[in-house]
Amino acid sequence: MMHDPTLTANPSPDDDNAQQPTRPWIVLATTYDVEAWIDSYNRDLQQAVKKDNTKGYGICFLLELGGEIYLHTTSEGDILLDVSEEASWAAPVITAATGVAPPSTSIWALPGDTLTQLILGLSGLISATRIVVSHAYKTPKHWPQQY
Repeated sequence: MMHDPTLTANPSPDDDNAQQPTRPWIVLATTYDVEAWIDSYNRDLQQAVKKDNTKGYGICFLLELGGEIYLHTTSEGDILLDVSEEASWAAPVITAATGVAPPSTSIWALPGDTLTQLILGLSGLISATRIVVSHAYKTPKHWPQQY
């Protein structure tokens, strides 16, 4: 398994996201490592998400130098990233890894086939991860779906 087995949980019982454990990150160095991590993450996410929750779930990457990046994959397999203001410094890395120019908002829409490159590019910047069962992605109103 790619994660350290020692898990720490945020103690707030009122928030579904807070009940999800924060896991220390182990730097992933190869595409095989990333693909194995994605497989493990998908299993963990399926266990954490309730059947009636079809929007706003994913993973939160806590970055070493500050900020958070929330990742959600759509039913079409595309990727939504919500990059906090504190994590905006990571935009050049996201662009270099995916070939997608920074958006004018905090929400990035990426093609699904860039997931492995994205995780590989961000890997050295991540300090920890947390499964997210509810996140309000602030997508522009003209986008076809709200996530």
